[in-house]
Amino acid sequence: MTEKEQEVATESLSGMVEHIVFCNEENGWTVLELDTGEGIETVVGVFAQVQAGERLHLQGGWTEHPSFGRQFKATACESHLPSDAASILRYLASGAVRGIGPSTAVKIVDRFGADSLRILEEEPEELSKISGISLARAKEMGESFRAQFGLREVVMAFAEYGLTPNEALRCWKKYGSTTLAKIKANPYLLCSPGLYIGFERADAIAMQLYGDTLDPNRLEAGVEYVLRHNVANGHTCLPENKLIPAAARLLGVEEESVTDAADRMVSVGRLRRESVVKRGFLFLPHLRDAEAFIANRLRLMGGIATIQEADLELRIDAMEKNFHITYEKQQRRAMCEAVSKGLLILTGGPGTGKTTTLRGIITLLESMGETVAIAAPTGRAAKRISELTGREAKTLHRLLEVKWDDSDMPVFDRNEKNPLEADAVVVDEMSMVDVLLFESLLRAVKTGCRLILVGDTDQLPAVGAGCVLQDLIDSDMVPVVQLTQVFRQALESRIVRTAHRIVGGQMPQLDNKGDCFFLPRQNAREVATTVEELCGRRLPQAYGYTPFNGLQVLCPGRKGELGTGELNRRLQEMLNPADKKKAEITVEGVTLRVGDKVMHNRNNYDIPWTRDDGENGVGIFNGDIGVLEDVRLREDVLLVRYDDRVATYTKQDAQDLELAYAITVHKSQGSEFDAVVLPLFRNTPKLCYRNLLYTAVTRAKKLLIMVGSLDTLQQMVDNNRKTLRYTALQHFLHQAAEMGL
Repeated sequence: MTEKEQEVATESLSGMVEHIVFCNEENGWTVLELDTGEGIETVVGVFAQVQAGERLHLQGGWTEHPSFGRQFKATACESHLPSDAASILRYLASGAVRGIGPSTAVKIVDRFGADSLRILEEEPEELSKISGISLARAKEMGESFRAQFGLREVVMAFAEYGLTPNEALRCWKKYGSTTLAKIKANPYLLCSPGLYIGFERADAIAMQLYGDTLDPNRLEAGVEYVLRHNVANGHTCLPENKLIPAAARLLGVEEESVTDAADRMVSVGRLRRESVVKRGFLFLPHLRDAEAFIANRLRLMGGIATIQEADLELRIDAMEKNFHITYEKQQRRAMCEAVSKGLLILTGGPGTGKTTTLRGIITLLESMGETVAIAAPTGRAAKRISELTGREAKTLHRLLEVKWDDSDMPVFDRNEKNPLEADAVVVDEMSMVDVLLFESLLRAVKTGCRLILVGDTDQLPAVGAGCVLQDLIDSDMVPVVQLTQVFRQALESRIVRTAHRIVGGQMPQLDNKGDCFFLPRQNAREVATTVEELCGRRLPQAYGYTPFNGLQVLCPGRKGELGTGELNRRLQEMLNPADKKKAEITVEGVTLRVGDKVMHNRNNYDIPWTRDDGENGVGIFNGDIGVLEDVRLREDVLLVRYDDRVATYTKQDAQDLELAYAITVHKSQGSEFDAVVLPLFRNTPKLCYRNLLYTAVTRAKKLLIMVGSLDTLQQMVDNNRKTLRYTALQHFLHQAAEMGL
């Protein structure tokens, strides 16, 4: 229990559960009505599968909810199963045990009375003596009942080690009835993928239980933890001479012990070892296999000469006449390469005609009778490329027909056994695609399918592991056309000129003319105040841009006075303050209120929506920005408007939402906004580099306003240290070429 909870836990409350109002099965958060004998009270808290009919003894305190009034917030719970026949009937009829409904509950209690629950747990086969219950069904009922109490046992046992009910629930879903036995035998299983319990906490529990710093399980878990931690930073592998010392420092042991542990892990397949440029690297198996597969698959995508060059040139000439456009030399080359090669990378900065060239490539392929699928990593990027090309575009996850497993990991229906039907696949914003997603795409393209990858390597790399676009270009093993000519019309934009100066390591021209401005401020507080003034008054009055209409604040990071957390709080308070007439919900400590600008933060293909014209569909994507229209907590419903459609969320789905008056530059990738406000003041060193600044600047279409310190701007321009990522894709590409694959 936290100190804050201890302060609250000053009162007790006991009674029988009358009704479960709401229960989040993912984290155990529950709203229930408790019959205390003196009346019905509303109780909120985290409970492990509490059901109607149970008696609870609670510790906690009374709170006043702005919408729902007086509630008892429970911080500790002791539950007791009902003991009399009437309460047992109520308990079983509530659906507490899978396979037992109201009518079956009546039959069980009529036959076994107050002994019903003991029969369920100890002699479930006795239930088969009741008409309509087979022996197999009786055993299933018993297993369900025992599983329910197995989870409760795990929750209580985990609580002794400071683990939450939510964490206990995740472990139970992974290991089931063997959870306690497995965790006691090896506490380091707690830091397995999908459980989200850090190594340090698992290590503390293990030290409390056994205290053996040289336990092989501990050493191996430490090595894997260092690797997985670095995967989260974008690496697909690590040099052994960096991994071993890092793990030794973490574990507080000699490097020799860690080396032995790594060797054991390699011998049993838990790690893979590769020599890359005469240097030893260690991989998690799935990442090594992903990079090797990509390399081998790309080497098979050779030439596809299906049309004579002269005919191709004639087709391009015809497109120029139809579109009233003149393609420059590199644009024409890109079109020819896209048709004659199985694989092409098209790259270039703003204003160099990537979109014009891509439209030409798509038109050319369609004129040859080929079906073209267009995709991008995020929903907003897919929407943008759809608008620019005039054709349907999907997220890569939707193109590959994603489903999610119990660990919330993607599983794709499109693969080698069920490939995409397209003759050509175009992927925009390729810099955002990580190695695992690209592997999944390559597994889904059929033999002979063309692949056109479009991106800008000066932008931020993918959030996930790998640096696919940069590695492919740097390998010199893949056809690349780089557009470098900035067209005259584009050069009229100061935003475009600023972006190119930044890429070239030059300070932007800061004369505050045209569409690009810099407002110097002396400290972070002045910057934040100016951002508020721009969003609340200056830009709406001067240009008509508001945070709800074309204007977006972009922040280098989430933390600090100029991070998204604090700026969202300030902007919400100014633009959409608390109002008793406006319903709200608190999600992980952040209040979302009717009227707020919100962003969906992960792909969720199950959320239903309805367009204004009545069309229905499902799926909201990572980066979609909308407005929270309604919060109906008692109905378990939130409504969010995204342009011309309204999505319906459950309270559980609300964890996918966050305030979006300010978003990070990373989250803005693949998007464009009419106006961008960019606060820059003494960024943390890891957020003070050139391609983050470049990415932010290129998100603005019509107006860019930078607010802050010239020194910070200069530091970002000067720092061309692109984030170092250890990867082996180039190594595997060259290896595949040498082997003739």
